[in-house]
Amino acid sequence: MSPNTFLNVVALGLMTVTSCLALGPPAVALGAAGNFIILAKSGVSTVPPSAVVGNLGLSPAASTFFTGFSIIRSASGTSASSGQVVGTLEAADFTSPTPSTLTTSVSAMITAFNDATGRLNPTAVGLGAGTIGGLTFTPGIYKWTSNVNLPTSITISGSSTDTWIFQIAGTLTVASGQDINLSGGALAKNIVWVVSGKVTINSGSVFNGVILGATSVALNTGSVLHGRILAQTAVTLQEAIVSS
Repeated sequence: MSPNTFLNVVALGLMTVTSCLALGPPAVALGAAGNFIILAKSGVSTVPPSAVVGNLGLSPAASTFFTGFSIIRSASGTSASSGQVVGTLEAADFTSPTPSTLTTSVSAMITAFNDATGRLNPTAVGLGAGTIGGLTFTPGIYKWTSNVNLPTSITISGSSTDTWIFQIAGTLTVASGQDINLSGGALAKNIVWVVSGKVTINSGSVFNGVILGATSVALNTGSVLHGRILAQTAVTLQEAIVSS
């Protein structure tokens, strides 16, 4: 091999390694909570017709707190189905081993929330004083000690291996008809929104990312979420679409 050819091979190898390196913080591990597209502690309700692709989990609340789904219990009693869900519904009062599985999943959800909330060295703090419409976010950790509002759409830009954590001490509100857009190959599963207050995604909006909520999450009429909703209280859907 000639010297020039050797140098070209080395250069190509370095470019390949560089292109494979993920930017942003280490990923937040969801553990057993990642088996659910919606996981809540006190209730999951829908104003039909909603469409959910993935499994729903509810604990410690009982299956009566799945409201609006018209659930049908499986023969084994360990899960249920609904015409609005492509997946299973599981609740704390179902047949074993479902209750213990859900306890493990809820514990994993809380662990993930604490992990994401506790990440240090944010890329930026308090951008826009909490009003972030029109901004573009590259990989990193973004922190607010206030409420966060999206009066207009935002863009999350990065590759399919990059990661983002949005730490919000207050509420998160997306205005009607506004979107969280992805560019450059960014994936919803790599975007974590850890929110201590209520999350409200208003009518006709499109949201991308995994919500780790300390309280409730509401998807209003015609809104769409790509990612997961892991909420420590309740989730409400109004003719909404949720998929990974």
